[in-house]
Amino acid sequence: MDNEIAWSPIRTLARRIFSQGEPLALTEETKALLRRTASEVGLSEADAQTALASEEGALSLLRDSSQRIHEGARRLTSALHRMYERQHAGDLDGARKEMQEVLTVEVVPHYRAIA
Repeated sequence: MDNEIAWSPIRTLARRIFSQGEPLALTEETKALLRRTASEVGLSEADAQTALASEEGALSLLRDSSQRIHEGARRLTSALHRMYERQHAGDLDGARKEMQEVLTVEVVPHYRAIA
């Protein structure tokens, strides 16, 4: 996995497909984007390859990847906010617990590293 995470392209693709109703064109470039993003959000290469064998599978992969990015960001942001509040209040154990709770459910490696 590359150290630099750039999720703008996958977010743009998801918006075009799911919000604007464009059809998914399974070009080599789109497949590469979906494969790379799947890896970045904690999905196995085997699962990504299987999904990319059909348009329905690719749409599911796009949906799952987008959800993991969105939900993970929301979960981490909320936990960080609570952690900083606890930290400022002097509750370091509580602050630590906020990050530990995120780590129990978070699957996106980038968000896990931040937590």
